[in-house]
Amino acid sequence: MIFQDFQPLAAIATTPTGAKRLLPLTQAAGANLWVPESLLNSVLTLPTTSLQAYAGSLKDHLAKLWNTHQGFIFCLATGAVVRLIAPLLEHKSRDPAVVVVNESGQFAISLCSGHQGGADQLARLIALQIGATPILTGASTELGLPGVDVLGVPFGWTRGEGDWTGVSAAVARGELVQVIQEAGSTLWQSHLPEKHPFYFGFPEYPATESSNKQPENPKSFKARIWISPTQRRFSPESDLAKVQWHPRVLWVGIGCERGTSRQLIEAAIRQVITANHLAEGAIAGIATIDLKADEVGLVELCRDRHWPLCIFPANILSTVTVPNPSAVVEAEVGTPSVAEAAALFVAQCKTLLVAKQIFYFDSEDKLIQNPKSKIQNRQGAVTVAIAQSKLEYTGRTGQLLLIGTGPGQLEQMTPAAQTAVACADAVIGYSLYIDLISPLLHPGQIVEALPITQERQRAQRAIALAQWGLTVAVVSSGDCGIYGMAGLVMEELQAQGWDGQTPGIQMFPGITALQAASARVGAPLMHDFCAISLSDLLTPWEVIEKRLTAAAQADFVTALYNPRSQTRTQQIVIAQQIFLKYRQPNTPVAIVRSAYRQDEEITITTLEKLLNTPIDMVTTVLIGNQSTRTYSDWMITPRGYLGFDADSE
Repeated sequence: MIFQDFQPLAAIATTPTGAKRLLPLTQAAGANLWVPESLLNSVLTLPTTSLQAYAGSLKDHLAKLWNTHQGFIFCLATGAVVRLIAPLLEHKSRDPAVVVVNESGQFAISLCSGHQGGADQLARLIALQIGATPILTGASTELGLPGVDVLGVPFGWTRGEGDWTGVSAAVARGELVQVIQEAGSTLWQSHLPEKHPFYFGFPEYPATESSNKQPENPKSFKARIWISPTQRRFSPESDLAKVQWHPRVLWVGIGCERGTSRQLIEAAIRQVITANHLAEGAIAGIATIDLKADEVGLVELCRDRHWPLCIFPANILSTVTVPNPSAVVEAEVGTPSVAEAAALFVAQCKTLLVAKQIFYFDSEDKLIQNPKSKIQNRQGAVTVAIAQSKLEYTGRTGQLLLIGTGPGQLEQMTPAAQTAVACADAVIGYSLYIDLISPLLHPGQIVEALPITQERQRAQRAIALAQWGLTVAVVSSGDCGIYGMAGLVMEELQAQGWDGQTPGIQMFPGITALQAASARVGAPLMHDFCAISLSDLLTPWEVIEKRLTAAAQADFVTALYNPRSQTRTQQIVIAQQIFLKYRQPNTPVAIVRSAYRQDEEITITTLEKLLNTPIDMVTTVLIGNQSTRTYSDWMITPRGYLGFDADSE
């Protein structure tokens, strides 16, 4: 899932060392590892099913793969890779991502198609997987800015016409760039660095909160970005570099006679779009009545243009107020409007951008609009209406990545979890946890930190973004599935009627608090153990007391989570009293605060002296069983009660 945007992905090595370096990466990334036939025998002992051999020259083999792959990972000298790919390069909007990893695994170099091809992102992900340093040379990365040519990608925007190189150069130089956004999400604006070169809106209007520069006149602008469903024509004589992004906010309502051809439907849509100065790239999809679900021309058009076809029954469409209802249509299909009603309903708005227009093909396949006289031998009829949605259609299947960040230090976080954070469009979590993983974040990501008491709101926000089509990382300290966010997210999905498939979900486990605390004090968890949270925010205290009593009676080594807060101070006192009924006062206890973090504090004490040590919400308490002992500054629980060591069965 993490590397899905780069599939199919090929890795290439020409030495045994290079093959061994790339092998674990190809297994994690779902890539094929290509080596020359002469090298095959020396790497056949490697445990892999992804190993492929090529015959002849690498140059010829690469030419065969180039147009069918989204990304390439080379473990070769950078100069050699440059010479290999040079004859194959066409344009940065079409070339695949190319990343070079050196044989020692120290660096992952984004060599080609850094922005649009995704090589910068691929280099980041590779670096996190193998513990390397990503080498990204793009100016926008150094400035902490998303690339102009990729800022709309997470939201499914279509890149329109313009001087993309010129605008990107202006941003790189730190020159003032005007942004006129008439549609689409503004989330990208909210996550820019404090000093950015963008001015939002027009000079004559008050600046938005996001704007940090006030030009005296329009001549101060060196470039302009239009974000709009409108198709603008840029004058070639202008010195101002301009580009346009088209958020997919236009929903096209269609009504048609049975058997109307795909050509007529497409021609009619194009006619309406062009006449109203709209961009085809801003089309989100097609909406119509369910009677047209099998209309061949409509189905073919949506399939070929990758447009969703949204269908609605007549009883739904008949509830929509439209400007041009038709009694004839109502008598025929049960609703006074198809095109206008379908467009308004799917766009969730009340006003049409373009009211319905009717088109025909005559016998010579000529497109005619609203004829005054009857056409002889007409080849079909189609009605078109357009509505604009506030929320763009992303065209993507959202993903929820539920991530455990471990104790707090990045080196205690799994490479897979680190990579998942880096690949996400949005990262959501408690502010402290977001701060701990900040080195993994990169320009262009949506990062939202909510207070510690708003776990359910975090889950709801993450689900909403994923349902919209974003890949969302939800971070928890420790393990996401142990007192973390995973349960809340899945509970909320279930409450919303989740089908178990969309949005997709993937778990990335982490080292939880009891494991981290145990590792800092020795081996206290070598026999049966349990974990109990003393927080009664989600669990009645009566239930917690029963669990404490059961654990104490059963002689479990017990980890206490959330032992004391500023307002909840008596629970740890009661817990101590319960355990003292069933354990000796000198039972070893470890009190570990902020394990593996800069303010870490570790105390080895006894059950009777448990309350002599400061305890708070970032503390984990480990209470030993009857055989747990201390030795020097360590806490040890024997593997059994029988007085001898035994291997696990």
